[in-house]
Amino acid sequence: RRFNSLTLQLEGLKITKTNKYPIFIFLLLSYMFILIANVGIVILIWKERSLHQPMYLLFCNLSINDVMGNSLLVPRVLADILVPPSNRLIHYYECVMQAFTTHMFSTNAHTVLMIMAFDRYVAICNPLHYSIIMNDKMVIKLTVSAWGVAFVLVGILLGLTIRLNRCRTLITNPYCDNASLFKLSCESVFINNVYGLTFTVVLLSSSIGSIILTYFKIAAACLTNKSNSLNSKALKTCSTHLCLYLIMLVSGMILITLHRFPQYAEYRKISAILFNVVPGSLNPVIYGLQSKEIYKSLSNIFHPKRIMLF
Repeated sequence: RRFNSLTLQLEGLKITKTNKYPIFIFLLLSYMFILIANVGIVILIWKERSLHQPMYLLFCNLSINDVMGNSLLVPRVLADILVPPSNRLIHYYECVMQAFTTHMFSTNAHTVLMIMAFDRYVAICNPLHYSIIMNDKMVIKLTVSAWGVAFVLVGILLGLTIRLNRCRTLITNPYCDNASLFKLSCESVFINNVYGLTFTVVLLSSSIGSIILTYFKIAAACLTNKSNSLNSKALKTCSTHLCLYLIMLVSGMILITLHRFPQYAEYRKISAILFNVVPGSLNPVIYGLQSKEIYKSLSNIFHPKRIMLF
């Protein structure tokens, strides 16, 4: 039975008239903060020559990823909150694009944090050769590989889904993702499930494995090296990186767990939105506040008179 309607309906969030506006305002303010903070950090790193270091240049990938992921998701969710459920319609191709962006966002978060972990490893375990290893070419290679791997993995994921015929039109989610797209099909989705599961296992195991290995080697280097300045620097930059990683991992795990319990569908939808919004809001704050260089560059912009006095 072929149906393949190009107009799909988004179930969206089931919200009452009383909590419609508080949720809308919260999401709007969160999105504005994500845009201002992340774009601000990217511009600051780009303009300040003192911040042209691999650590900050690699962090720009995370900021760009947060802006991209939230920009294709939050405005659509905001628009849907204001219209009745029957009017929440989306074109199939827009839905595919949204699903692609959603999975690129989550996959990229892992690959970018992995290349940032490698940078920290070289800085702490091989400080004398750091500038030789982490040169401009290496930063470009790491960036391209982080985005390239994510692009290929997600491309195959969605390629397997768009080949299916569709006989349903309801997306039971606040936005489109791969699972909600292949659930529209009446054909066998066995290959999709196998690849989706393999994708998740490979991504998570390589991501968690590389972080554990990196931090184990960093801890060993700190224990054998008696330099207090090196150890405090390592602790500061690594604790920030680990904090960003754990926020992303925990919010992702909550979402994966809630998918297994259909009775908590509404909680799953809320956590699906927060999975994008929370890391996007916290990443620039955590990274910006702990970094002396970023903090110094910001205070130079907002307090130019203070510099004139010295």
